[in-house]
Amino acid sequence: MSFYIDLVTAYPILTAMIQFAVLGTLGDSISKWIVNKKIYIPFDIKTFVLKMLEWALLAVFIKYAFVGFGYFVSGLVEKNLLPELNHFWNAFAISTTMNLQFGPFLVLIHRLLDNLIAKENNWKNIDKGFYSLLWFWLPAHTVTFMLPKPFQIGLAALWSVALGLILGLYSTRKTD
Repeated sequence: MSFYIDLVTAYPILTAMIQFAVLGTLGDSISKWIVNKKIYIPFDIKTFVLKMLEWALLAVFIKYAFVGFGYFVSGLVEKNLLPELNHFWNAFAISTTMNLQFGPFLVLIHRLLDNLIAKENNWKNIDKGFYSLLWFWLPAHTVTFMLPKPFQIGLAALWSVALGLILGLYSTRKTD
């Protein structure tokens, strides 16, 4: 465990990119596996590499948002714009401010990048992406921000796998 902590502390951006490239792409794959009811390689090699690069780029935005919104909330407390917060409420405040301010940008840029990779113009169900900020990401990131900092990005990347699973199950439910 100390190896992981040392690595993510020494190389925060690079390790965020790697974790999201692997786990985010895995989440995309799991979603396709569930929809198609089989485990297979859902992307050709070019698309697979582009998906990993997409997730790596998103990881940079996410890592900076994690750090920035942590300082944002502590700054609000310091300036008496928020009360002194216990551990849970501090995590909830960071998650809420991040998901309400940064979240819509991330949903839009993620869909734009997906569209560029797929060479399509698919904005169908984008509203569900925005709703996921409230029903999934806000509670998920509250848990995430309760962890020590070295584990936060790793859990956030794991949440991408969980969301892929949930979205895949939701898609099969809608088509059955």
